[in-house]
Amino acid sequence: MRYIDVTWYHAHDEEPVRLISEIDGSGFETRKLEFYRDGRVGWAERCASHLGTDLGIEPVPSLAEINKDPQFVGVKLEAAAFEALWKRHAIG
Repeated sequence: MRYIDVTWYHAHDEEPVRLISEIDGSGFETRKLEFYRDGRVGWAERCASHLGTDLGIEPVPSLAEINKDPQFVGVKLEAAAFEALWKRHAIG
């Protein structure tokens, strides 16, 4: 698994501003957290979701590819940090 934390710079209040994903060896999301400006947090996994968050249906691009778009700033996230966020926001 790999984990990424992507900040999305935009002016749309209905869209998340931070996207955190757990990605399997084939490049597909297995779990995701979406953070909104107003403090809401959506989440999704294969069998459940909250606030309309869905897993992507296409493989997630590399961080280098994501960071080519100036709207996005993505960084690698450690597994333990992802698990802590998941526990707090998805199953907390």
